[in-house]
Amino acid sequence: QVQLVESGGGLVQAGASLRLSCAASGRTFSSLAMGWFRQAPGKEREFVGAISRSGSGTWYADSVTGRFTISRDNAKNTVYLQLNSLKPEDTATYYCAAVLSAYNSAFVYQAARDYGAWGQGTQVTVSS
Repeated sequence: QVQLVESGGGLVQAGASLRLSCAASGRTFSSLAMGWFRQAPGKEREFVGAISRSGSGTWYADSVTGRFTISRDNAKNTVYLQLNSLKPEDTATYYCAAVLSAYNSAFVYQAARDYGAWGQGTQVTVSS
């Protein structure tokens, strides 16, 4: 069973940066495609970014392209989300997720239904 634990959230001012981490266990990490999603109060969960098993492929939501960067360290079983130039509208709970059946090492997954394991979330709050 894959377990995911996020960390790194916090309260920051607009324009600041944060780096979120997600540590995975229970499965060979390089077999997992990874993604980040977020959910703000009263809103539906939305896709933020994803990275392939190998790390060669990434994809981002339009709202974060150019500001957020996803990366992974397979030796440390960890995926990261670097958040730069944060805006108040980035305020949300951020969730790490894993695709358990990622057969193509270069493919990235955008749909939440493709993800079979989820972390508990970490809160990011951006003040104006």
